[in-house]
Amino acid sequence: MSSKLEPFWETTTLASMDQDQWESLCDGCGKCCLEKFEDEDTGAMIYSNVACRLLDLETCRCADYRDRALQVPDCIALVPAVLEDPRWLPETCAYRLLAEGKSLPAWHPLVTGDPDSVLHAGQSVYGRVIAADEADDPIMHLIDWIR
Repeated sequence: MSSKLEPFWETTTLASMDQDQWESLCDGCGKCCLEKFEDEDTGAMIYSNVACRLLDLETCRCADYRDRALQVPDCIALVPAVLEDPRWLPETCAYRLLAEGKSLPAWHPLVTGDPDSVLHAGQSVYGRVIAADEADDPIMHLIDWIR
């Protein structure tokens, strides 16, 4: 009799994940690396299409992930404690979803086994954002396609 192993993200808490498990939750969409603003009245996050200067627009990955907080002081390192209030992350972010007790989306690379599934599902910022040095005022570049 064979037993089906449950995926680690369904059996392991965020705080209990090892480094490899934790890092594999990132789908590489790049949404969290966009300039965003909080609506003072509603608390909702409003995104722009202006990418952090470290976001590689071709790979949608950080160009200096290890030292990103040193280069970009506003960069928030994702750790379980930060996820106590995950609303600053996109609604599709695996870290946020798991912190809120939800499942990963069907297009997530951990579910599909395909690292390009995020792009094929239209969830990547690839081809949809501009570099920080191309925008003089991110507030003039607000978007509504992030969820």
